[in-house]
Amino acid sequence: MGNFQQKKKSRNILQSLPVLILLTIVLCFFAWGVIRFLVKMGETSKNKKIAEMKVSELSQTKEKLANDIEGLKSERGIEENIRAKFGLAKEGEGLIVVVDDKNAPNLEDKKQNWFIRFWNNWFK
Repeated sequence: MGNFQQKKKSRNILQSLPVLILLTIVLCFFAWGVIRFLVKMGETSKNKKIAEMKVSELSQTKEKLANDIEGLKSERGIEENIRAKFGLAKEGEGLIVVVDDKNAPNLEDKKQNWFIRFWNNWFK
């Protein structure tokens, strides 16, 4: 019978208000830790995706630069590069210059309504 009373006493202590409050605080502490862990895990996942995108962009840039370097190793590639950067031409090559027509109809005139065009033409 003493054993039964001892179990009842320990059960009463575990079910007392201060012990339950303490256990609730401990439970909240652990729950907060789990929530923070999940948030950090989500941020890490986003950072991983960003890093993977940067790696793919850098690998594409690396391939492009490698192709440019291979192009510059040939005589034709060097010539194209010089022409693109400096606008040079070989002997005997001509130059075509395209000039805009100053008398071409203005697109803004077509967009304006008839009254505004009449008013503007009247005072020109």
